[in-house]
Amino acid sequence: MKITSLKKYKGSTYEAELDYERKIYLHADIIVDFGLREDDELDRNELREIIRASNFRRAYQRALYLLDYRDYSREEMYKKLLDNYKSESLCAAVADKLEENGIIDDERYAEKLAVRYVSGRKFGYRRALREMRMKGICQHTAVDALEEHSEEFEENLMHLLETKHARRLTDPDNRREIEKVKAALVRYGYSFDEINRCIKEYFLED
Repeated sequence: MKITSLKKYKGSTYEAELDYERKIYLHADIIVDFGLREDDELDRNELREIIRASNFRRAYQRALYLLDYRDYSREEMYKKLLDNYKSESLCAAVADKLEENGIIDDERYAEKLAVRYVSGRKFGYRRALREMRMKGICQHTAVDALEEHSEEFEENLMHLLETKHARRLTDPDNRREIEKVKAALVRYGYSFDEINRCIKEYFLED
């Protein structure tokens, strides 16, 4: 098949018309990379390679755009791209390239998430781990990142008791209010053992 027309479309995009009246739209970088010109003859394999390269470039640029706004794990980015591009092999290749270039780094992202969830939001270990897994961080990487914050969990729990829940903790015999506090802290990701121990210490200090 022949490229019967090759002209600028808009911006850095070119319109290439093939001899069977099919039109494809390619970035200028793809035109240069493949040395495309009018009247070039292409076989099906060459055309398939050009289209694959064009789709890869488009998906890669989309990923960079998304990363301008926030970090992504590899799995999260793969799924995000898959929503738009539908090709598992294409999206996996883009995610691999982002990792290879150090643009996506699950360990680095896990460390940021651990700071956000533990130091910032005061989540317990279980909630922090669950949130990180939902962001596409693997179990091992998430556990390693949270290990760096192991000493903060009890401090954070006491902080929550002394601030957010202090108005309910005025009477150690008021079981109803204490149970409400316990339920809230379980949702924050703390275990019953941790909660019971800290509430006991809270009233002893008071």
